[in-house]
Amino acid sequence: MTAKKPVFVCQECGGQQQKWLGRCPDCGAWNSLVEEQAAPQMAPVNHRYGLVAGGSPAKLYADIEISHTPRVPSGINEFDRVLGGGVVPGALVLLGGEPGIGKSTLLLQVAAHVARTVGPVLYSSGEESEHQIKLRGERLAVGRAPLYLLAETCLERILEEIERLKPALVVVDSIQTIFSARFQSAPGSIGQVREVATHLLFAAKGRNIPIVIVGHVTKDGSLAGPKALEHVVDTVLYFEGERHHAHRVVRAFKNRFGAASELGVFEMTATGLCEVPNPSQLFLAERSIGKPGSAVLCCIEGSRPILVEVQALVSSSTFGNARRMTSGIDQQRLALLLAVLEKRAGLHMLGDDVYVNVAGGMNVDEPAADLGVVAAVASSVRNRAVGSSTAVFGEVGLGGEVRAIPQPALRVREAARMGFERCVLPSANVDLPPSERPPQLELIGVRTIDEALEALLA
Repeated sequence: MTAKKPVFVCQECGGQQQKWLGRCPDCGAWNSLVEEQAAPQMAPVNHRYGLVAGGSPAKLYADIEISHTPRVPSGINEFDRVLGGGVVPGALVLLGGEPGIGKSTLLLQVAAHVARTVGPVLYSSGEESEHQIKLRGERLAVGRAPLYLLAETCLERILEEIERLKPALVVVDSIQTIFSARFQSAPGSIGQVREVATHLLFAAKGRNIPIVIVGHVTKDGSLAGPKALEHVVDTVLYFEGERHHAHRVVRAFKNRFGAASELGVFEMTATGLCEVPNPSQLFLAERSIGKPGSAVLCCIEGSRPILVEVQALVSSSTFGNARRMTSGIDQQRLALLLAVLEKRAGLHMLGDDVYVNVAGGMNVDEPAADLGVVAAVASSVRNRAVGSSTAVFGEVGLGGEVRAIPQPALRVREAARMGFERCVLPSANVDLPPSERPPQLELIGVRTIDEALEALLA
């Protein structure tokens, strides 16, 4: 065993330096190097939570048999949708989100349902005591389910409880509060997070137990800790939502057992998180009808079509410096679309303030939202309202052309299901098969933004 030497580890990228530096030479972050004790060099051992037994020879691909293990239902259909149909046994799931957004509430509801229907569940928290968790459980009506609560921050102690209880599900809240006794660094550091995640992965695969870990986020919204943490886990979920809105969104950014970018919509109530089976109805419940500056957009989140309202307000600037402000869409994308409207459609807004908002706090980042933004902005400039029974979608190019977008049939069917009578879409997407073309919905294909504005604001 060699002597321990202090090293300075970057808390942003995990790079190690022999001395303290003001700026990390690997990622360029300032004041991110923290002194840690390097782990001693030890002989390799076979850990009891290893993925497979040591010395296993390679197997031929054709000789490997696949065992179809049923997924574990979480009891919340929206959460199962994001996971791809339920929790996969042996999967390691990472759930991140802003403080107070409802991560612990959602996981306690899932843990209670799994405990009632499948078997015992271990809920380990390093941030709350057992009494605090039970107070929340009383509000959520957990009842007398075989749910075991553990207020612990030591990794080895958690692994011992997993070995003793053999639970059907494990929840660890949160990984930044857990530490391993093998390292002397503080909980939440790069070395501790990497070590804890690795051993939880071994426990999940070795015992075929699904483990859900909660991760903190930084001030810019990304998951705290090394990027390797997201590579280790099987599924990465982000809990999103505005504090001033009741609905919450769980989005899958990585999923080895389902579709990425899948979306689940919830509503925060006094009794916990309730699923929203019809998000389009939620986002359009209070939309402006017959007023300029409003358009209904058909967007796709994962495999789900959702109708949202895009609002725009164009007003004269009084300070000589026009402002461009957005909520729910990319501000740089809005600047590009305004330049296209200025050059190709003759709408002069160089000295006007432009504000664009996606009502309900929804974030839309797909190119199909371009035509909805263009329609809302042009409606505000010309002071003409878009028809209340009209929906739009399409990508706008720099030449003013309206380009085709994927999955038009899903968007059209959702618009027809919500009672819309007209849909303005790219001309390349108009020729749908008869089986996918709703008879009560009029499809209007457009090639340029001039044709689109003529059809929408005539």
